[in-house]
Amino acid sequence: MNKEEFDVVIIGAGPSGAVAGAMLANLGRKVLIVEKEHFPRFSIGESLLPQCMSFLSDAGLENIVDKLALDNGFQFKNGAAFTRGDQHSYFDFTQKFSPGRGTTYQVKRASFDKLLADGATEKGVEIRYGHTVIAVDIDSKSPVLDIKGEDGECYQAQGKFLLDASGFGRVLPRLLNLEMPSDFPVRQSFFTHFHDNISDDSFDRDKILITVHPTESDIWYWLIPFSDGSASVGVVGEPKQFDEKMMPEEVLLSFIDQAPNLKSLLQRAKPINEVRTIKGYSANVTKLHGKNFALLGNAGEFLDPVFSSGVTIALKSASLISPLVEQYLNGDDIDLANDYAQPLKRGVDCFRTFVTSWYDGRFQDVVFYHTQDGQVRNMISSILAGYAWDDENPYVAQSERRLNVLAELCGS
Repeated sequence: MNKEEFDVVIIGAGPSGAVAGAMLANLGRKVLIVEKEHFPRFSIGESLLPQCMSFLSDAGLENIVDKLALDNGFQFKNGAAFTRGDQHSYFDFTQKFSPGRGTTYQVKRASFDKLLADGATEKGVEIRYGHTVIAVDIDSKSPVLDIKGEDGECYQAQGKFLLDASGFGRVLPRLLNLEMPSDFPVRQSFFTHFHDNISDDSFDRDKILITVHPTESDIWYWLIPFSDGSASVGVVGEPKQFDEKMMPEEVLLSFIDQAPNLKSLLQRAKPINEVRTIKGYSANVTKLHGKNFALLGNAGEFLDPVFSSGVTIALKSASLISPLVEQYLNGDDIDLANDYAQPLKRGVDCFRTFVTSWYDGRFQDVVFYHTQDGQVRNMISSILAGYAWDDENPYVAQSERRLNVLAELCGS
């Protein structure tokens, strides 16, 4: 079997793979990305957080996104709005505790992911679309992958370091038996794109809208508007809360009808695509790295879509790992546990606190509390904007304790 050699082989050309590839190519490394799909392709996770932009900047890709945002239907985003019954709240991400950019975009992932992948290609990364990793050997000094091309021919690619950015495909966790159950309850989402035809002047297209179900507080909806008049709309709950006998489109439309604000906003909306459903998307692994490989983003752990943290965590992982891979390739010792897994986990655990407290109601009470301290509000806004690694923020450094105290005050 023919074998080709590279400095780094990356599985998956999504955001984390493209950013890691671009960062390493910028350092002169020979990088191959193996991607099973063809781009553009549909993906969920469309509402970016401002923190993402700094990671794109690390790879030299931020300016491309800014320049081509409007051409791709990306919607300028400066915050998040929340509705629960007759209660309304919003967070302006430009009013936050942490330094850094306060605006970003709501993106159609098909074009966003292709934009990043094309940007990585321009920096020298080779991307092979329609190629599938079928086996991997990490026991030798340099990992070797068996890959099948579109023509059915198989070949091998050897890299001095291997990164898995395969997202929900979770290639290495499957092949290396690294998967473990998430401690999050199994949830299911139903979603599609609409021509939204929203005419309500009070609707702010610059913010994602998160709506709590009127009677089941652990069911919520997203409405993510794009600049071309379309929007991504979805509902999330536990599988038992949906009628399995209904078609996905029937489920989504029936739940939209149950939320008065969404029923009004979307009264003239027309579906563009078929309604899709994903169940049991939360995932975890026994470890994020080995002696010559690491897992990025969703290939390692995915929490929940409620605060749009998935792409942010994926890009953070790429930004963290790339300098370490460069050190490894230079022959230096690296400590992946101390310098990759632990720093990444700190931010993930912060997001975990807020996701968990959203579903049990504590954070909902905070979001909708009638009197909010400005400084505390800015600290919360920072986390919702993705700055979950800013240890100067008390709600990052001591997220569980601080949030519990705040929730008690707001719930009393």
